[in-house]
Amino acid sequence: MKSMTCKQLGGACDMEFTASTFEELAALSKQHGTEMFKKGDKAHIEAMNKMMELMHNPEEMEAWFAAKKSEFENL
Repeated sequence: MKSMTCKQLGGACDMEFTASTFEELAALSKQHGTEMFKKGDKAHIEAMNKMMELMHNPEEMEAWFAAKKSEFENL
């Protein structure tokens, strides 16, 4: 099991997620982001907006994802 924080994954807080795979960790992060969005958390919404901008460029998004996955694998 490995852990990364919301901030390490592009989010806005120090909430820690623990999972066996990066894909599981990403799912936990996404669930957390959805909860924070529903609560109207401004910092998380701002972080989500930055991620949405990144998603407009598939090459940048793929590079970001690969870098985060590599960071997870190296833990």
